[in-house]
Amino acid sequence: MSTLYTRIASGLLFPLHEKLKGHTSVELRHSLEESQWWPASRIEQHRIQRLRAFLGQIGRTVPYYRDLFAREGFDPAGLDSLAALQRLPFLTKRVIRANVEQLKAEGQGQLSRYNTGGSSGEPLIFYIGKSRKSHDVAAKWRATRWWGVDIGDPELVVWGSPVELGAQDRIRQLRDALMRSHLLPAFEMSPANLDRFVDTIRRVRPAMLFGYPSSLSLIAEHARKKGIAMDTLGIKVAFVTSEKLYDEQRRIISETYGCPVANGYGARDAGFIAHECPSGSLHISAEDIIVETVRADGTPTAQGEAGEIVVTHMATAEFPFVRYRTGDVGVLSDAPCACGRGLPVLAEVQGRTTDFVVAQDGTIMHGLALIYTVRDVPGVERFKIVQHSLDVTEVLLVTNPQFDPASEDRIVRDYRARLGKAVVVRITHVADIPPEKSGKYRYVVSAVAVDRNKEFPAHA
Repeated sequence: MSTLYTRIASGLLFPLHEKLKGHTSVELRHSLEESQWWPASRIEQHRIQRLRAFLGQIGRTVPYYRDLFAREGFDPAGLDSLAALQRLPFLTKRVIRANVEQLKAEGQGQLSRYNTGGSSGEPLIFYIGKSRKSHDVAAKWRATRWWGVDIGDPELVVWGSPVELGAQDRIRQLRDALMRSHLLPAFEMSPANLDRFVDTIRRVRPAMLFGYPSSLSLIAEHARKKGIAMDTLGIKVAFVTSEKLYDEQRRIISETYGCPVANGYGARDAGFIAHECPSGSLHISAEDIIVETVRADGTPTAQGEAGEIVVTHMATAEFPFVRYRTGDVGVLSDAPCACGRGLPVLAEVQGRTTDFVVAQDGTIMHGLALIYTVRDVPGVERFKIVQHSLDVTEVLLVTNPQFDPASEDRIVRDYRARLGKAVVVRITHVADIPPEKSGKYRYVVSAVAVDRNKEFPAHA
């Protein structure tokens, strides 16, 4: 049950904060909490109407799409299904870079400049307006409340984005204090800082955790090694996002903190796309977002077939994202969820295309094929697998005295069996493995371009 302070924060303080910023997130959240219970057919009709209006608007006000629609002979007014989107070309990072000014709506209000970290090798500068911000906040807020927590409940955030960590001015610090949100830097995972993070969680006793699965699991493993109990603090849920959530991470986080893990899928550029409900389904924020999955040749996949995730965000009229190729791989499902919500489901998010490795014979496989081997070796505390080329793969290891050097032979043997007998597998022992600039920890990184003429594996 919400405390009095939580009710004041979620019902008065945060709505006032959003109103002062010109956001409509409060009204939108109420609307989303109603529409989530609509039957799938009604949500589908709502999306078609919304898509028609969205495309009509950007066709009038955004130079890039005005020219594109004229060139393609595309009339949004005649759109009668979501499948009509397939008549439009994909939006890629390269296209955005080449057309930044043309993608800004004429007469748009204030736009905020953002950038992605470039973990795929392709950093991107783009812009977000108040409408997009409002919809993203509302979608995240709705999903938070699915788990019995709300804005104003004590929250501890383990994050590494330069935006969040570089803008801690007095106003932002005051807002976080009022909302009882505590921020820890995810890119500072030294043993001393891990001690401090564990102490902070125990002192704050948050109702919810939020962060990268790699960071929350690292803190959990550190607490377990120290014999420090974290499952008596009253934590109700751990929200994880921005990385692939591995089964082992879910187990460690859940057992250590004594709470369920709620996975989320999204990105700074593509938006808050899907959130896990207590029944275990990753629901797409369908009122705002259309998700397609496509094969290597750009054709749509069948239900249950893995493909690249393509996103259309219908709250981005100021700087549109239409059929945006995310570089992520996932699987859509048409199975209804036991929770009763009519929102469509992402059955699986397998990770980025750079989370896949390529064997010498061209076979594409998920990095899990390599992760399992290293994860099961006694004495390995951290690892990172880097596929430099088809011929060379390096394994970075942080080990303790329990590590048996003979295990290196097993790693080399298993990797050659999967990647090719002639592959050079280098084992490099290091004192630490630093995170990416964003603060994320990536277990697999491949510099080998995935051949788009080949298909992704059906399952991770």
